[in-house]
Amino acid sequence: MQNLLDPAILFFIFGLIAGGIKSNLEIPPPISRFLSLYLLMALGLKGGFALAHSGLNLQVASSLGCAIALALIIPAVAYLLLRRFLADFDAAAVAATYGSVSAVTFITAVQYLDSHGLAYGGHMAAAMALMESPAILFAVVMANAIRKRQPANAGTAADKGQHGLGKVLHESLTDGAQLLLLGAMLVGILSGETGKAAMQPFSGDLFKGMLAFFLLDMGLMAARKLPELRGKSPLLMAFALLAPVLHAGIALGLASLMHLPAGDAGLLMVLAASASYIAVPAVLRYAIPEASPSLYFGMSLGMTFPLNILFGIPVYIRLAHQVLR
Repeated sequence: MQNLLDPAILFFIFGLIAGGIKSNLEIPPPISRFLSLYLLMALGLKGGFALAHSGLNLQVASSLGCAIALALIIPAVAYLLLRRFLADFDAAAVAATYGSVSAVTFITAVQYLDSHGLAYGGHMAAAMALMESPAILFAVVMANAIRKRQPANAGTAADKGQHGLGKVLHESLTDGAQLLLLGAMLVGILSGETGKAAMQPFSGDLFKGMLAFFLLDMGLMAARKLPELRGKSPLLMAFALLAPVLHAGIALGLASLMHLPAGDAGLLMVLAASASYIAVPAVLRYAIPEASPSLYFGMSLGMTFPLNILFGIPVYIRLAHQVLR
């Protein structure tokens, strides 16, 4: 319960309430975009400074390897399950959404670790970047395979949705937010302790307040996405709530097998449990137009995101520290 009294989490709850009562409170989109870019830049710098201090080693390689493995395993497992009660295109889209990651959930988890004095590796920011694209590629491959199995009368939607892997890969890897994260990390690595001291007022002192402001916006968005799920199958609601727990469990098992430190394992669990509500939905709208955006966007932002922010993060991190002492 202590996590719920954190100012950033309280602002998220406030946003949920304001959105739920249909208040006209709104964060202008340009400001919301700026806050998102600021948080990614600050996170990248923190990760870079930490990597400059620790250097590359076997532990870093193991953590990044686990991240890549999860990015491949989770969408495949999710698709095999979802296709039992969803149309194939919707199953591929939801699987991609849950196979990718939420940067804000990860940033909130980093803030949780910092506020509790728990150690973690700065390279986990790179793990987050590595986990974003594989699910998108998986969805596009599956969608193209589904189209090939269908009659040739699929028409405009299928033609519109056909995208080569090369184009999708280029768009995923050159995404501005991801480039900013990796670029800031490189700046942190190159500037080291001197850069850390110089950027502390920007990437350290302002971070908590900026996160609280952004979570307020996320709370408003989440509350306004929930009505889109009315009338959907209870099985989908169950998936949105239970899949994060299952995915976090897979991450914990993998982290235990690879003997990762508890802090890194906790962040890996958070990443595995999260679902994308920005990058993946943006790609899926044109890559798989046959899928329903209200389904995958509503599930990830309306249900899974609040679950992880309010309850999941402290549970995952506490469990990782209990198992990997």
